[in-house]
Amino acid sequence: MSSNLILICVIVYSVLLFGVTWFTSRGADNESFFVGNRSSKWYLVAYGMIGASLSGVTFISVPGSVGLAQFSYLQVILGYLLGYMVIAFILLPLYYRLNLTSIYSYLQQRFGNSSYKTGAFFFILSRTIGAAFRLYIVVNVLQVFVFDGLGVPFFVTVSIFIALILLYTYQGGVKTIVYTDTLQTTFMLLSVVLSVIFIMNQLHIGVGEAYHRIAESNYSQIIFKDWKLKSFFPKQFFGGMFIAIAMTGLDQEMMQKNISCKTLGDAQKNVISFTFVLLLVNILFLVLGALLYIYINESQIPLMMDANGKIISDNVFPTIALNHLGTLSAVFFIIGLISAAYPSADGALTALTSVFCIDFLGLKDDTTKTEVQKTKIRHTVHFSFAAILLLVIVIFKLINNDAVINNLFTWAGYTYGPLLGLYTFGLFTKKQVKDKLVPLVCILSPIVCILLNDYSVILFNGYKFGFEMLIVNGAFTFLGLWLIRTKE
Repeated sequence: MSSNLILICVIVYSVLLFGVTWFTSRGADNESFFVGNRSSKWYLVAYGMIGASLSGVTFISVPGSVGLAQFSYLQVILGYLLGYMVIAFILLPLYYRLNLTSIYSYLQQRFGNSSYKTGAFFFILSRTIGAAFRLYIVVNVLQVFVFDGLGVPFFVTVSIFIALILLYTYQGGVKTIVYTDTLQTTFMLLSVVLSVIFIMNQLHIGVGEAYHRIAESNYSQIIFKDWKLKSFFPKQFFGGMFIAIAMTGLDQEMMQKNISCKTLGDAQKNVISFTFVLLLVNILFLVLGALLYIYINESQIPLMMDANGKIISDNVFPTIALNHLGTLSAVFFIIGLISAAYPSADGALTALTSVFCIDFLGLKDDTTKTEVQKTKIRHTVHFSFAAILLLVIVIFKLINNDAVINNLFTWAGYTYGPLLGLYTFGLFTKKQVKDKLVPLVCILSPIVCILLNDYSVILFNGYKFGFEMLIVNGAFTFLGLWLIRTKE
């Protein structure tokens, strides 16, 4: 596929996106930006959240990871089901009962101001790193397959994408994102469905034979029973459960869309319907991955290797879609890829801006400033976070040596763990804590977990931590809060 055709796809899609943005952001104010005036349709939120949850990580990394990890990722997705039920029936009722705009203001009511700021800080840290990982994988694919050939530096490519995201989110915020995520989810799902069809056509097989080929291949193992492996079923299942709770239920970006629904019932319908659709969509991505490797093996297609002779799994899907399945496949891949790129950062920028403005600047309840002054401050914060995101992506480009999905969940275990511990302690105990010591507990817990992860093979007879590190981190935070509890 020529670079010019790829650029045309990017431009046409961006124009369409800005058309939706213009239509939905008319008359938007600060309330529209933060919570969409609490008038979002639950079914639009549910559908759009699929694209926001999947992003470029699922689109690129999940199919590529099948060659090394088989269908082990499905163990994580099964854990998601239980985690989303906790969100629907424990966390959402809490957020609606307290009428929260920022979900971290719960920590202020429960423990105090230091806990409140700590929770908001760990969200900013988590979401900045997570959004950088998600956007990096998409931009890096475009860089490798398109912009390197045109002589465009990686920094310039990232800057262009972030500038576009800034332009369509700075005014409408959540009110706009609910609709743009719906558009992006549609194109992303269309792209993966068509990719499966194109590969099946190349293999000259139908749905039934595709099922049998995958089942008989080396890629279809789901349950792993070796307790030392990162893919051990209990690790992945319960890790997935708490990843869903932490990365969705305790994440302002994801919850900001849910609490923009009119009622608690609408928000719960959103989460439940989204849960089961997400399961089906992830199975589709795993099927795509298995078919990709079956096609590669039968066609003897050489793949990109790193310096250690290991397949660069994040380049598997792009290599096949752009170079081996025809122009139509390449066009839809690029459209799907762009659709994955924008949700990687638009919601993150909006949520980061909201948390900083509300939780650190107190902008929402500030009666000393006019609406115009508040809007000016919000715009400044929004642009500042875009610059930070750009910097993190460039740094990650310099140090990345693993599939992005592994990096994403590894860092999630470190940064979301304190949030998990704080909310668990707040919801399931009646104890108060020494509020000023909470930041210390939340900093020490990830440090201990990083050391445990580095030396686990030596300390625990070959045991390797996987996604369950999030649970361990939350448990250490809970224990630390218990140790600084007060007698009251």
